[in-house]
Amino acid sequence: MARFEREAKLLAALNHPNIAAIYGLEEAVGRRFLVLELVEGETLAERIGRGPVPVEEALLLARQLAEALEYAHERGIIHRDLKPANIKLTPEGRLKVLDFGLAKALETRAVVGDPAAGPTLTSPAMTQAGIILGTAAYMSPEQARGASVDKRTDIWAFGVVLFERLTGRPCFPGDSVTDVLAAVVKSDPNWAALPADTPPRVRDLLRRCLAKDRKQRLRDIGDAGIDIENALDVDSDLGTNHAEATTASGLMRRTLRERLAWFVAGVGIAALVISTVHQLSRRARGPDAGQPGPLRVSVLHTEGNDVGAPVISPDGRQIAYRGRRSDDMPMIWVRDLEVNDPRPLEGTEGGWLPFWSPDSQHIGFMAGLKLKRIPLGGGPVEVVSGSGGVNGAA
Repeated sequence: MARFEREAKLLAALNHPNIAAIYGLEEAVGRRFLVLELVEGETLAERIGRGPVPVEEALLLARQLAEALEYAHERGIIHRDLKPANIKLTPEGRLKVLDFGLAKALETRAVVGDPAAGPTLTSPAMTQAGIILGTAAYMSPEQARGASVDKRTDIWAFGVVLFERLTGRPCFPGDSVTDVLAAVVKSDPNWAALPADTPPRVRDLLRRCLAKDRKQRLRDIGDAGIDIENALDVDSDLGTNHAEATTASGLMRRTLRERLAWFVAGVGIAALVISTVHQLSRRARGPDAGQPGPLRVSVLHTEGNDVGAPVISPDGRQIAYRGRRSDDMPMIWVRDLEVNDPRPLEGTEGGWLPFWSPDSQHIGFMAGLKLKRIPLGGGPVEVVSGSGGVNGAA
């Protein structure tokens, strides 16, 4: 239990939009329990059960999964039990990985050289045939042989999940656990089952992820994210093939990539309009005309995204909005309309739906299940409410 508690605390430090949060390990009435984020929506297993996922949608989800794995791997955490049943798709189209790293906390081997760990408890659920059967199809060859695992085990499972998403069928089928594990160790996937419009670079990525010799396997999941990003690019194979195969209804769908592009463009347009009108009004009033009058601002906003429109400070001098850093981490940004130089607010990682205090000196925002605020002049982030379920504030 002491070891499990250490693992839970480590996992609670994970803060990524594509990883379902673990909030703590608690005790009440003699029972120990984990407090987990409630993620609405269906599992990827349920989605695959309805048939193959279209190539573009499958790759957009794969990119989110690669980002989640890369974030955890950089912090030394391996999932070890990655499968469609452990992945949820929210109604907003966001992918969330569940039970991240809990397999390590539940493993039965003792830690060598760590006398404080003592013997580890074995979870009865891990010995039930249903649990093993549900996991066997996603085990890497080294797991099937009982060997040690590393992040390449997650890369194998990533490849299996992507294959099943594209084909709608098991990567390594079998009538029993033994048959499945034998296929994992000895057989190759049915590559002919992949859709005809699967880009060549994605086919190559799958072969590198599913190399049975882990020395030949893809070494970093971040490289998979780059390959998928290139495949999604409008000038790549997918852009050409998809343009030929897209139906009229498909053209009406907005991908997450397009939504983000439109939102960023909207922020830029809003800033440009505000700055231009502000400068013209100052010139019209002259140098001593006092406070500026009201401004009319047009903001381009895309239906269906979850980021919200930019919000103007009460004093009319700044706007706040949700943007992304160079590492794609979403956070709250502020742009001064005089200087026109945007800056991210450290401490607002994962934040969204920002709003201003009446004196324009603080910004409130949502992050995870908490309502927070941050002073613009510097200082720590303050948690206003941790009760959860907040979808907006003023």
